[in-house]
Amino acid sequence: MNDLKFEAAGVLGMGMMSALFATTRVRKGGAEHYLRFREEGRPVVFVFWHGQVLPLVHVHRHEGSVVLISEHTDGEYLVRVAERHGYAAVRGSSTRGATKGLKGLVRAARAGRDLALTPDGPRGPAGDFKPGALAVAQFTGLPVVPLALGSSRGWRFRSWDGFLVPQPFSTMHVEYGAPHFVPRDASKEHLDELALAMGRELDRLTAVAQAEAER
Repeated sequence: MNDLKFEAAGVLGMGMMSALFATTRVRKGGAEHYLRFREEGRPVVFVFWHGQVLPLVHVHRHEGSVVLISEHTDGEYLVRVAERHGYAAVRGSSTRGATKGLKGLVRAARAGRDLALTPDGPRGPAGDFKPGALAVAQFTGLPVVPLALGSSRGWRFRSWDGFLVPQPFSTMHVEYGAPHFVPRDASKEHLDELALAMGRELDRLTAVAQAEAER
């Protein structure tokens, strides 16, 4: 019965998102930062703030990326929706000490799959870049590509992450930052410094994306 419920939620979620984004436009800036790795057949680690996950799931649908989703029961709903958009899911957490999620991501990356991670998820605080995504990049040698999305018109939930839902007929702009490589021998202190820098970069890209969407 639960499986049927989860599957129905996936179908419903897919339908709602298809209707929501049917009239939106997407523009991109800095896409060369990740497309050159696509041309080389090399995966990347995408990182973006949790509040932008809904429109970004649409923008990068059916590209075979792997997402990290909580093992909580409610996470199964997200798994079904993600799978219908062409994503694969690893269950677990990227927070420090949560080895199951990290191991699953490393295996997916080594199999040639892009990863899509929200470093301030799943519960925040919003804009707090946790170093788990950097640890995956460190273990695999893959580049970290930050990205952010802005919308010319949208609704924001009163949630911890300010969850963004673009309005119909809006323009969405995605801005991609330069790739960053994490040294294999990076210390905990170095990872913490990189996390702070990447958090500032995501904030900068968010401001750029929003300004471009409103143009």
